[in-house]
Amino acid sequence: MKKLLFSAILLAFIYVPANADTVRMGTEGAYPPYNFINDNGEIDGFERDLGDELCDRAGLDCEWVQNDWDSIIPNLVSGNYDTIIAGMSITAERDEVIDFTQNYLQPDPSAYITTGDGNKAAYIGVVAAQTATIQASHVAESGAILAEFATPDETISALRNGEVEAVMADKSFLAPIVAESNGGLKFIGQDVYIGGGVGMGIRESDSDLKDTEGISKHERLMLLNILKIDGIRSSDIMIPRADIGAVEINDSFEKVLNVFIKEAHSRVPIYEKNLDNVVGCLLYTSPSPRDQRGSGMAGCG
Repeated sequence: MKKLLFSAILLAFIYVPANADTVRMGTEGAYPPYNFINDNGEIDGFERDLGDELCDRAGLDCEWVQNDWDSIIPNLVSGNYDTIIAGMSITAERDEVIDFTQNYLQPDPSAYITTGDGNKAAYIGVVAAQTATIQASHVAESGAILAEFATPDETISALRNGEVEAVMADKSFLAPIVAESNGGLKFIGQDVYIGGGVGMGIRESDSDLKDTEGISKHERLMLLNILKIDGIRSSDIMIPRADIGAVEINDSFEKVLNVFIKEAHSRVPIYEKNLDNVVGCLLYTSPSPRDQRGSGMAGCG
């Protein structure tokens, strides 16, 4: 029986900044829906919510540090921050330099997109990917010509400007861009699953801190009390597929609003034709201490 992954992540997380009350969380701030900079100039996204929740449960303060992707691992090793929480896939190559917590997300499908007039063979030509990503490595090994860019937004611009024939990235990043392009961009080829899922990176010098062998009985009890999941299985909280609240990509605004009201969730998946083909998600926003904008709906990216 599998316990929730959250417990394993927190177990490693609270021991990263030894003898400290503040955890410095390194992220890119440029890869929605995982992390991005909102209209208030603050780091936002799924991983901001996850990191803040981890800090809250562990009784620590989170300090968020924005760092460019191409130097995010070297600056962790140098001590500029304590963790990487930046949509980073667990790979053998990265694991030689840093350690990872247990993955908090299963491998996200990677996908190719091209322009609306592109052909299905476009992804064997010049393909853009963000530097030092699993997609860049995959493209290089596939026989296509790899064009690397520092940020994911630059890969999209290169495609629209005709500099490349396709872009490869996480499908969750590409889906809202394709949906908002009004036919200007489209998916091509099959989804590709790369890496061991998304995990939080920590320095190898801190690896002994995440070893549960050194955790006292009192500390284990504290974790169980924080998480309150003793005896709970993932199947106990899973929503049956038939009961998942979702919207079809062509649904009207009124129908979408009714789904949010009925489901009482801040995020719902968007599918095309059937629920097996999820192309993105929709986020309902409302005023909060971190976001003073009015209520509204937007793609999770």
